[in-house]
Amino acid sequence: MREERGARFTFFALWMALLVAKVAIASRLPLFVDEAFYWQESRHLAAAYSDLPGLTAWLIALGTALGGDSLLGVRWPFLALGSLLPWLVVRLAWPLGALPAWRAGLLALLFPLSGFLGVLALPDVPMNLAAALCLLGGARALRGVDWAAVAWLALGLIVGALSHYRFVGVIAVGLVALLILPQGRRALRDGRLWLAIALGASAWLPLVLWNLGHGEAGWRFQFVDRHPWTPQIEGWRFIAVQAALVTPLLLAALIQAAMRFRPRFPVAQRWLALSGGLTLLGFFLLGFVADADRASFHWPLPGYLALLALVPAVLAGWSRGMRAATWGCLIAACGVALAGQVMVASSDGRVRLADAGMHPANFSGWSELAEAVRVRRAALPEGTRLIADHFKLGAELGFALGEPDIAVLDHPLNHRHGRARQLQDWGLLHEGGRDGWRLLVVGASDVKFSALLAHYQSLCARLGPLPPPDVVEVDAGARRFVLLALPPDPAPAPCVTPAVAHVDLPDDGETVGRRFVVRGWAVKDEAGIGRIVVRLDDAAVAEARREADNAWVMNFLGGTSRDPDAPRVQFETVVELADGTAGWRRLSLDLYGGDGSVERWRGPRVRIDPAR
Repeated sequence: MREERGARFTFFALWMALLVAKVAIASRLPLFVDEAFYWQESRHLAAAYSDLPGLTAWLIALGTALGGDSLLGVRWPFLALGSLLPWLVVRLAWPLGALPAWRAGLLALLFPLSGFLGVLALPDVPMNLAAALCLLGGARALRGVDWAAVAWLALGLIVGALSHYRFVGVIAVGLVALLILPQGRRALRDGRLWLAIALGASAWLPLVLWNLGHGEAGWRFQFVDRHPWTPQIEGWRFIAVQAALVTPLLLAALIQAAMRFRPRFPVAQRWLALSGGLTLLGFFLLGFVADADRASFHWPLPGYLALLALVPAVLAGWSRGMRAATWGCLIAACGVALAGQVMVASSDGRVRLADAGMHPANFSGWSELAEAVRVRRAALPEGTRLIADHFKLGAELGFALGEPDIAVLDHPLNHRHGRARQLQDWGLLHEGGRDGWRLLVVGASDVKFSALLAHYQSLCARLGPLPPPDVVEVDAGARRFVLLALPPDPAPAPCVTPAVAHVDLPDDGETVGRRFVVRGWAVKDEAGIGRIVVRLDDAAVAEARREADNAWVMNFLGGTSRDPDAPRVQFETVVELADGTAGWRRLSLDLYGGDGSVERWRGPRVRIDPAR
């Protein structure tokens, strides 16, 4: 009894502390790009969308109606739902006893994927809540179908169907688990259980109708187009990432928990073991043939939730030292996850992550870009409309500026993330006309570097001649945007693109002395580059001109450069620093174009060691 009271108190205290931390983070963390698009969907309310069923947008609409168009306004419904999940894990584990149940809840709080669920306004929040509700309903039905079991199951199936396409996998695993268990087969012979299933199936109707009316675009993207469906070595990386997220000791406990599907264990444990084990097995196998480019580390969470309820019973059979190590690793993982979110929420933290090669680009630069757009648009004629390079920019700027209908150019990112058809439905795909003043916002760092010049040239082909650019660099240049003020009906003229440049020497992270060589290249279609100023942090330390040929660069850029000096695009200069200059510094370039433009380009971070 004393241990139970201690576990219950610890659960309550940690739940409250985490909730406070999550609210604090959610009120400061910039919107993730998907969140911004879901906000845009909430401004175009519908039963279903190209990428998702409607529930995520509906929750954001509710949140902003009550809390305003703020970070917390978007996220508070998801924080509320996410805070319920540990309680449901406690309820799932209750048949094992009160002490194991409270400990299971503690595991759910400390496990980063479930403990911080709700900080972001993502469909995984209601979907995982739905999975837990279905687990509760299924467990009750296995003891004997009653109306409470029907209600739990129906609610879970409805919420899941309105949350994400991926919930199909949860349904499939649950059905297989019921068919394996004798009590499950008996439950399936009860008509009341099929009533719950029918209610859940009806919730898919809006998504089915959307797909039937749009050439199955959503289904094709989610289940065909985004996945290679051929064996790939990245599957091992997926498993390694899971082991790191879960921590190796907890993963071992989860695997041991999944072994409780055998007949000698009570049916409630077999149900959770089968549901969780089959889910993990399915996702681990899917990792070898499915999409490896976009984030998928969170996919197995429904399986983890089922198994977490069994882990305290597993740990009870381990030595005291192993139990302590398991809890210690999980506490450390929770701390790392908390620290990571705090870093991403601050500008200084994002710069530090960028310096470490882990820049969170999808969270970065939106407020700075929005302010730059406000200032630039204020200097243009009244009525100037925005054009975004792709859906991420359109959604993030839309949220920051309160403009949910920003036009967006056709871009590979729109198709890669399954948003092109939705933008077309909203009439937001811009076809390239310039019948009035437009301010084009380009995400230069969102394009593969070798394809950046070709992307600029494609803008020329669609929009005509481009004016000198305004460059916005965020997080010490890790995030780069270009603003182009497009006048109406431009006269035919050669198209001058923004510059593309790179510093080859010194390398990023290299240690140099007070005297060192800076070498690199720079190109600018039609106008060329007259001179280059090398800066250390913000101070000019040297000048350079392009005086050497570099055929490799021409090939790297696909042979499309129309720089008038090509292939003479390489520059080299010597930097000599004053005494007392030491420590980590950032190199950058100011590129003076032949069209009168001046563009800042981020260079490498170097360590100055006067002793070298």
